Amino acid sequence: MAVSKSRMLPKFLWALLVLVMFVHVCNGFYLPGSYMHTYSKGQEIFTKVNSLTSIETELPFSYYSLPYCKPQGDIKKMAENLGELLMGDEIESSPYRFRMNVNETVYLCTTHPLKEHEVKLLKQRTRDMYQVNMILDNLPAMRYAYQNGATIQWTGYPVGFTPEGSKDDYIINHLKFRVLIHEYEGSGVQIIGTGEEGMGVISEADKKKASGYEIVGFEVYPCSVKYDADTMIKNEMYKSIAPVNCPKDSAESQIIREQERVSFTYEVEFVKSDIRWPSRWDAYLKMEGARVHWFSILNSLMVIFFLAGIVFVIFLRTVRRDLTRYEELDKEAQAQMNEELSGWKLVVGDVFREPDHSKLLCVMVGDGVQITGMSVVTIIFAAFGFMSPASRGMLLTGMIILYLFLGIIAGYVAVRMWRTIKGTSEGWRSVSWFVACFFPGIVFVILTILNFILWGSNSTGAIPISLYFVLFSLWFCISVPLTLLGGFLGTRSEAIQYPVRTNQIPREIPARKYASWLLVLGAGTLPFGTLFIELFFILSSIWLGRFYYVFGFLLIVLLLLVVVCAEVSVVLTYMHLCVEDWRWWWKAFFASGSVALYVFLYSINYLVFDLQSLSGPVSATLYLGYSLIMATAIMLSTGTIGFLMSFYFVHYLFASVKID
Repeated sequence: MAVSKSRMLPKFLWALLVLVMFVHVCNGFYLPGSYMHTYSKGQEIFTKVNSLTSIETELPFSYYSLPYCKPQGDIKKMAENLGELLMGDEIESSPYRFRMNVNETVYLCTTHPLKEHEVKLLKQRTRDMYQVNMILDNLPAMRYAYQNGATIQWTGYPVGFTPEGSKDDYIINHLKFRVLIHEYEGSGVQIIGTGEEGMGVISEADKKKASGYEIVGFEVYPCSVKYDADTMIKNEMYKSIAPVNCPKDSAESQIIREQERVSFTYEVEFVKSDIRWPSRWDAYLKMEGARVHWFSILNSLMVIFFLAGIVFVIFLRTVRRDLTRYEELDKEAQAQMNEELSGWKLVVGDVFREPDHSKLLCVMVGDGVQITGMSVVTIIFAAFGFMSPASRGMLLTGMIILYLFLGIIAGYVAVRMWRTIKGTSEGWRSVSWFVACFFPGIVFVILTILNFILWGSNSTGAIPISLYFVLFSLWFCISVPLTLLGGFLGTRSEAIQYPVRTNQIPREIPARKYASWLLVLGAGTLPFGTLFIELFFILSSIWLGRFYYVFGFLLIVLLLLVVVCAEVSVVLTYMHLCVEDWRWWWKAFFASGSVALYVFLYSINYLVFDLQSLSGPVSATLYLGYSLIMATAIMLSTGTIGFLMSFYFVHYLFASVKID
């Protein structure tokens, strides 16, 4: 008895400790993807710089590929996750230093006389409309431009500008920063978050330390100023200078030409704001045309639900009438009916006949389940705010991790389908390996081709060799073993039993006036109708540098897409069975999977009409390559949804028929 009590005591202490920690944590709140920083007056804050980007070329380049001022000491690479690296982000330290709540105008540096290749590069980046992207306290620099009486919001500022009607280019060498701050007084509130610096807690014990200023806005107003380089070079870095007035005449701006020495300066103004720290991203997440976006989504939902409802009701009534008529007849009448009537009842002995390329079908269904699961879970987490844009690359990182671990489900589904079709587990290892390699292999081939193009352009968008090994290791050490484990579990699960026997001799399929694949391809238009409006906003966020954060609507559209894909595939399967076409397997897959064709065609349409500024064959190749990856993933996902729904429909339909 004493021994049992002594064993129970450590368990009780552990339970008490967990309870205390739980109660302690319950006094706080979670802020996904960010961690609040407070700064005292005069505290030094350094900005960071990200890759130079352009909506004309879509080729990111390093900030220090241009002759900009470098920080004192070495250039430090900031914390980067897997998603940031794949997106081409290269976040580095910068020389721009602020002192909290201290307004000042500061000299930075003067370059050496510009060389020919530097002038050529600066002019090229200026003509290609490259933007400099800066970050302060995890907030991107925002710029407001005024055109035709409207205010346009951008992130970053241009490398330079070319006046209308002029052949000369001018560099941006003076920046006016406007930092919005909110005075924060520690109130004993706990804040727990996961930012790029890791986890942190501000508790009541740190009340005095937490008091200070929060950064809630970061704006930049760029201009070009012609300085006397011989005078400016005598100054030391961060020396205060007289306030600078931005010239309106290009004659007083800094021209880009050989042997010119460019002096860089900046000024910072701190402005107190009523914006609270949790709301500081609201200004970035305002999407243009929000009313049109909402109305279009709602309109699509209503139309698609209306059409799908009509088709589904008619379909249910038709099937129920056929089943009722068939079951009410006696055996002799059923035999006579089979001789006189045509339709799905005549393909009872062939409907579950093994399809052509059955292994490929099982592999594609397994990968489709994996992609669908990854998409649904990612969008749900994003809709609840767990993938904030404050955590750059977190969305892509989360998708990759989810895809790796969902390999176990992909292997299970593929092998179980293989057992159902073949009636044996023989060859399950081959199926599992194909599942693990099929979609990742397609992505790897496309990315490798695009990577060679990016390497040739010296772009930061190129995936480093080290990252290739990281991705390969993640795939080989996590995804492949889990897929094989899922396949093994699939061999241990019970195979789905067909409700009817398959005849030895296949039934001849009657000739048709038109190819059935035309109907299959046309079926993809209905799922595309639920998707194309949201697709426009997604493409705009990817290629035009806009933030996309209406994941709630995206979740609704995704659920609607699943329903429509299932209904369309089932209806087409029934139509094929009614004309005695028992080869429904692949047609059920591509009835809903054909939406990917329209997605890819729409991507080309977007390239031609909405990305007119995109220049050069390299940029177009990159765009089409990434669009092809997206279309392939959509095909596997939507095709799998349609196929599985059709499979269970056919199984239910023929299980309802009385067969001797």
